Amino acid sequence: MTDIDIFAPAQLLGYLALVLGIITYMQRNDRTLKKFNACQSVAYGLQFFLLGNFPAACGMGISTFRSIAALYTRSIWLALALIAANVAIGSQYAHGWLGWLPIVGVGVGTLAIFTLSGIRMRLALLSCTVMWLIINITSGSIGGTILESLVFCSASHTIFRLWRAGRVAPTEAA
Repeated sequence: MTDIDIFAPAQLLGYLALVLGIITYMQRNDRTLKKFNACQSVAYGLQFFLLGNFPAACGMGISTFRSIAALYTRSIWLALALIAANVAIGSQYAHGWLGWLPIVGVGVGTLAIFTLSGIRMRLALLSCTVMWLIINITSGSIGGTILESLVFCSASHTIFRLWRAGRVAPTEAA
């Protein structure tokens, strides 16, 4: 990582994804989370393209469409179609387990965005965070590595707040 230009266009896009990612996972409202997630995916996808990680770039293209579509539908059929497209496109570029990691991450994220909500959705997305952390480290993304580290903390905190609010609400109603 010593020969990485911290001001290269790819790194700058990573920093933008970092800011958008933190904003994304601080959201308590599922719709707002999905909107910011789409914006983050655009920046992330462009960054991975410039870094030469085409499976991750393709996955972020699918993720962008997924997050926007999930604002209007929860269709399991659309989710499965997106996962199939992700596998079909990503498999053209995936080499080894690292190449398949973004494909799996996008698949899990797609199922989460379309079929889950609240804490369960955020827990599934949190599992994707670990995958994307590995992808960012191996791609040489400074902003992405920081992002996924901070997303883990911020998403965990939001999950805890939602869990605590759910436990407090029934007690207050009594």
